[in-house]
Amino acid sequence: MQTILVQHLHTFHKRTVYGIFLIFILSLCSCNSILAQKKGFPKIVIPKEFPVINTKTLEPLNQTDAGNGIKEALKRGVSVGTQSLMKPGAFYKSTIYKILLPEEIRILESKIRGNIILNAAIGKELDKTIEAMNTGAEKSIEFALPIFGNAIGNLSFADALKILSDGDGAATRYLLQTTSSQLAQTFEPEIKKALESVSIYEYWNPIVSLINKNKKILGLPDDIQPDLEAHVTQKAMEALFVEVEKQENLIRKDPLQRSTALLKKAFDYADKQP
Repeated sequence: MQTILVQHLHTFHKRTVYGIFLIFILSLCSCNSILAQKKGFPKIVIPKEFPVINTKTLEPLNQTDAGNGIKEALKRGVSVGTQSLMKPGAFYKSTIYKILLPEEIRILESKIRGNIILNAAIGKELDKTIEAMNTGAEKSIEFALPIFGNAIGNLSFADALKILSDGDGAATRYLLQTTSSQLAQTFEPEIKKALESVSIYEYWNPIVSLINKNKKILGLPDDIQPDLEAHVTQKAMEALFVEVEKQENLIRKDPLQRSTALLKKAFDYADKQP
């Protein structure tokens, strides 16, 4: 009987100790929670599941920002592109843009160079003609700026938004479609003036005349009359659009090229399009 009583007392003692300890722990947690709230710490709530973040959610880009962003990119591309081609030697010393003789002459060039008499007569003139064509092209490029500027100014906001999302070269293709005819009409007379300023016709006319006189030796069925101004105009325009597209694509591909807030906003939006 005494033993049973001792066991009950021992059990009661253990339960009492555990009870007091549990009450102490709960009180401590409650105090810490109250203290945290008093100190301004936020109450931590563990959610049942974490929210899914949609990385494709974008702030809408309005037509005004899209239009102005594309216009700014085009202005920059046109400015940098034209300036790079206006420099002395930009065509003549370039492995990419150097303007060669018109095709009718170029297919005969090796025969002319290979003929002692013809090479002595016009070989140097051919070299002078090539240099003069390239110098003329460099001088004509400056006339592209106002034409491009007018086309950029007329760009609608709806077209700009489409250009922005159409990817590499889209803005340059817009310029190509809207300015090519006017560029050709403006370039050709200016190129003719530029060619005259470097006395190209002093070399060119005798070259054509001598080739036509020796057409049988050169294997020509008829006289040739290459349009030098049209040839140089076409090559100058091709180089110009290549340079403008190069600058446009730099802005599209390299975020560091987006030097203004407007460029950054417009092309960052384009980057995130699916």
